[in-house]
Formats: sequence, structure tokens, C-alpha cells
Amino acid sequence: MNEPIASPQFQPLYRQIKALITRSLISGEWGPGEAIPSEMEFAAKFGVSQGTVRKAIDELASENIVVRRQGKGTYVATHSEEVVKLRFLRLVAADGSKELLDNKLLSCDRSKATADIAMKLQIKTGSVVIDIKRLLLFSNKPVILDRIILSAATFKGVTAERIEEFNGSMYRMYETQLGINMVRADERLIAVGADAEEANLLGLKKGAPLLSIERLSYTYGDKPMEWRLGLCLTDEHYYFNQLE
Repeated sequence: MNEPIASPQFQPLYRQIKALITRSLISGEWGPGEAIPSEMEFAAKFGVSQGTVRKAIDELASENIVVRRQGKGTYVATHSEEVVKLRFLRLVAADGSKELLDNKLLSCDRSKATADIAMKLQIKTGSVVIDIKRLLLFSNKPVILDRIILSAATFKGVTAERIEEFNGSMYRMYETQLGINMVRADERLIAVGADAEEANLLGLKKGAPLLSIERLSYTYGDKPMEWRLGLCLTDEHYYFNQLE
């Protein structure tokens, strides 16, 4: 029987159970899309009540780490799921219409991590990184200029051909090809003016206003995995976030 983990600060029992389940996810005991044990099985394994397990799983579900399916059980969230595959994309058409999403890969190069990127990704300055640039199109109109930086040592096999193969669905590619599941992200938003290159790619005048969204995405255990910068047109779109 696994014992709840010790902590220098008091944690509610359900949080300790949540940490133990998360530890199993990190180790790959259950992969994306796979069912996890039932509340009854977890309760017996950890020697706690089903109510305690339910609270732990409820919190994991609210964080989109697992997905409950009525009458079927609870499954590890996957970026192929409709409910989670676009949950980090917050730009919405101003008129509320649903749009056809597409992307155009501009480049996929190897470079060396700057001190700032190294600190954010918790790698050494000068480490080899994969630097990806692409355009995201909404209903065939370029709306977001996207830049993504990954550690080359962690994301082996990520190439322009692989990105094209997955039609730009980066998180699904990470998950299915590398076993890396993004579970949360921190974002910083500021207003900026487009430089000459950005204006040209987005079909704007130099200095046109853009919404800059800097994102750091994490896998299990709060490990940073991907740095991303999106420069977004907001004349016909707005940033939407639902707070709970």
C-alpha cells in the first residue's frame, strides 16, 4: 500500500492523494487517453475513503489533467479530446462565429538558448533549442504570428516535416510522439506595435497594434516544457478567459 507523502507543510489528505496520482502520471503508469483506476480501487490502494479520492480526482478534472466520462470512468486527458485540445487558444471572433483554423509553418531551426529562455525552460544557457515560427490563420486570414522554443534534448525528433505531418497540432504531436502532455500554462499579455517583419507577415502597417501573449507551458510536476510568443491581431478578435 502506498502511504500519503510527507510534506513540511500540512496538506489536506485529498491533496496528498492528488500528488500520489500525479506522481503515477509523471512516471507514465497511465498514458493519455487511458483509464485510471476507479475511486474504489484508489481508496483501497491508499487506505483512504472514496470521498477523499473523489475530491482529489475532482481537482485533477478541474485542471483538465483527467476527464470524467459518464458511466465509463475517468481517463487521462489527451489533446485529441475536443474539451481540451484548444483550451490554450483564447482568441475568439468578435462576432462569435466559429472559424476554420489553419497554420502555415515559416521556419523550424536549431539555435542556442539565451539566458532568459534558459531560465524559463530550466536548461543551461547556450543549450541547443528548436526555434519554430508559424502563422495561425482564422478563416484563411493570418491572425497570430507564433514563435515556439523547445529544448532540443527533450523534444528529439521535432522537425519541420513532423510539424507538417500533424498539421501544426503541436500539443497532440508532443503527446503522441514524445509522451509529453501539457497540463497548464502561464501567460503574460501586453500591447505592442508590429515591427517591419511582423507587419509584413500579418499584412499590416509597421507600428500597428498587436496583443502580445507570452506563454510558458508545463507538464506534470510543474516542469516547464515550451516557451511561446503569440503576436495577435485583435481588430476582429478578442482574448477570452473564463475564470472559475
